[in-house]
Amino acid sequence: MKWDDALAGFARSLRSERGFSEHTQRAYLSDLRQFAESAKKPPARVSGDDVRDFLAAQHRARSPATLGRRLAALRTFFKWLVREGAREADPTLGIPAPRAPRPLPRPLPVDDVTALLDATPEAPPRDERIALRDQALFELMYGAGLRVGEVVALDVRDLDLVRGEVRVWGKGGKERVVPLPAAAREALRIYLDARSEPGVLAQPLFASARRRKGERPRRLDAREARKRLRKRALEAGVAGRVHPHRMRHSYATHLLDMGADLRAIQELLGHASLSTTQRYTAVSAERIVAVYDKAHPRAKRGRPPAPRAD
Repeated sequence: MKWDDALAGFARSLRSERGFSEHTQRAYLSDLRQFAESAKKPPARVSGDDVRDFLAAQHRARSPATLGRRLAALRTFFKWLVREGAREADPTLGIPAPRAPRPLPRPLPVDDVTALLDATPEAPPRDERIALRDQALFELMYGAGLRVGEVVALDVRDLDLVRGEVRVWGKGGKERVVPLPAAAREALRIYLDARSEPGVLAQPLFASARRRKGERPRRLDAREARKRLRKRALEAGVAGRVHPHRMRHSYATHLLDMGADLRAIQELLGHASLSTTQRYTAVSAERIVAVYDKAHPRAKRGRPPAPRAD
């Protein structure tokens, strides 16, 4: 099997069987094309040494996280070849994944989230429905803690404003139902009422403004959603880089600060492992210490004064 044929078949498998996001599919296929150029031999003849040489050549130029993803792409690909009968063994077996330090999430302060959600656009779009769409989009990102890919993949039928919940398809095609706060429900209701075709359940929930006359609504893509959020953050005067995943971090951390159970947060976020969710406990603890140090009169850190000799 040649590389072009193998990658075409693997791409079909990712789309139909694996349930990977579009972003992961593109990343895996890009990694595999780079490996194919490096290996200079057909997939059936690739050895474990070829895989190690490929990763070693990028050791200094790429982060451990990137190398780990590339190894994951190769593992997934060669396991698929073994299942298809194109190989007898997986050449990635026994190759350890690079250990990448996991930085703590960086949530926004509650005041910054409030400023962002309450900001009025400096230059409202000609179509008021775009402003209503953006408001509903941002309220949903924070109010339900969704990944950007999950948000833009929603259809109208996934939303139940009567019950106050949204059905989400997360990583690996796993389904979960997330409750919506009142502000998100209201923003979504206003947005849907303003849509020209609010009742077409199979339509994308968030549609792109880039659409020809008479054309069916096109789904808002993740890149445009990030761009719109970044623009709103600048208008609101929120410092630092603001992106959809930071809104998700803020959602989880603020829930934990308010006393939500860690297991419940895991279910709401759609994390497969509790250890992923536990990172937010460290963030929450840091925030509590910072507030204590700033506010408590006896919180000065350092050596206490020596007792007087008299």
